[in-house]
Amino acid sequence: MPYALRHTDGRILSLHRNPEAGSEFVPAEHPDVQAFLGPGAGDPQSEFARLDADVVRVLEDLIDVLIARQVLRITDLPVQAQEKLYARKSFRDRKPARALRLYGDGDDDGIISTDFGTL
Repeated sequence: MPYALRHTDGRILSLHRNPEAGSEFVPAEHPDVQAFLGPGAGDPQSEFARLDADVVRVLEDLIDVLIARQVLRITDLPVQAQEKLYARKSFRDRKPARALRLYGDGDDDGIISTDFGTL
């Protein structure tokens, strides 16, 4: 990037790494580029935080699977870890069902739901 093709009203229609017919060079810091990319785009801290959140979700699901397969008991974890897992699970349970689809739009995403309250 940042070669931009613009709409007739001046808004950026698309960005390209290489020059395209009718495109113009626009610096990545330009307000039009930032508006096209959206909030937090290009911000390494924001991207890193998003990736961290994704990894945390994967780890939660991994712990759920290990508990469901009886490889791990929730009581094997330190009390502070148990509390954090309970708090996150409680928060996730209050969110709309299937708010995060890790494996696409299929009906069965392969993630086993566990209820720590029965342990």
